[in-house]
Amino acid sequence: MAKAAVETYYEDGQWKVKVEGNQRASRTFETKAEAEKAGRERAKALETEHVIKNKNGEIAQKNSYGNDPRPPKGSRG
Repeated sequence: MAKAAVETYYEDGQWKVKVEGNQRASRTFETKAEAEKAGRERAKALETEHVIKNKNGEIAQKNSYGNDPRPPKGSRG
């Protein structure tokens, strides 16, 4: 079973970071850059995916930190 992703998104005038499945954001920020950094650190700690959304809610970027079923060629050593 896949681990819950970490989401970075905009809501109510703030950028937020939340682990998928939780009802509330774990942290809030004034800038997207601050929220992305915190989201990336949380995703790395949980070894899961980080989903970054634009202000309009569309997915802008996804990054996987240790939970990728198909890593790029050459990454297995």
